[in-house]
Amino acid sequence: MGAGRFAPSPSGPLHLGNLRTAVLAWLFAGSTQREFLLRIEDLDRVRSGAEAIQISELESLGLQFDGSLLRQSERLPIYFDAVEQLKKQDLVFPCFCSRKDIAEAASAPHAAPGAYPGTCRNLSPAEREAKSQDRPAALRLRAEVTEFSVHDQLAGGYAGVVDDFVLVRNDGAPAYNLAVVVDDALSGIDQVVRGDDLLSSAPRQGYLATLLGYDVPEYAHVPLALNTKGQRLAKRDGAVTLEEITEHGVHPADVVAILLESLGLPSTSLLAALEAFDPVNLPREPWIVEPENIVQQLMPPASRNR
Repeated sequence: MGAGRFAPSPSGPLHLGNLRTAVLAWLFAGSTQREFLLRIEDLDRVRSGAEAIQISELESLGLQFDGSLLRQSERLPIYFDAVEQLKKQDLVFPCFCSRKDIAEAASAPHAAPGAYPGTCRNLSPAEREAKSQDRPAALRLRAEVTEFSVHDQLAGGYAGVVDDFVLVRNDGAPAYNLAVVVDDALSGIDQVVRGDDLLSSAPRQGYLATLLGYDVPEYAHVPLALNTKGQRLAKRDGAVTLEEITEHGVHPADVVAILLESLGLPSTSLLAALEAFDPVNLPREPWIVEPENIVQQLMPPASRNR
């Protein structure tokens, strides 16, 4: 039996879009008899107290997780073991480029948009030594392909660019693409459900998994929640977090109902939604959120009339 997961970054309270993705990940896992794991991706963007708030929010919605909580910050040796494995295959090189260097080089006509242009790929030992005096090196994957294909349960076949992406940042911290691939594989996670803004990273991660001898997980990249301007939902859009919404007297179960309704599922309970869940019937368009309307809809009548 494999597992699915929800893996938030503890940067603050979860908003409606995050919570909707968590519910979807739970539904995908439950409908395929997988375990459902929680991982805190705390290698970056950590806000004090955010982890506890997020766990409390997920529990208040009725989401239950299997196994132990995983924190990336407690798993650093595992990531560096993977880097050593790649080094033995001559698949790692030091890179001294700044973001500005890469942005300017990538603007050349022959470079794929956003792709690393290979500036430091073939430096001589003397060149590396000279550059190391000015700037600490990041470690990049020496990719042997330029494209890799994955299968997504909602998007179908998806081929994306694979460049020499960062494995270890120049501050010594493992990079996102490395950490999630290692975590998923070593935790038995073979189903990855997350926002479709991360679809473009799946080919890099799938390719890296094959280099490390892992199976590529099943992907399902789900539509995001957006504001009325078509932008990703954020705190500036009003009452979009569970904490803000419940301050108006709204019960978390009512928030779950709204999330399930947005997915075209029965809103009576998570279990009722699970019984009716079929990925084929999921909406493929973003969920447009108007926080004020949602709060007004959910508020108890007495509060609404004040």
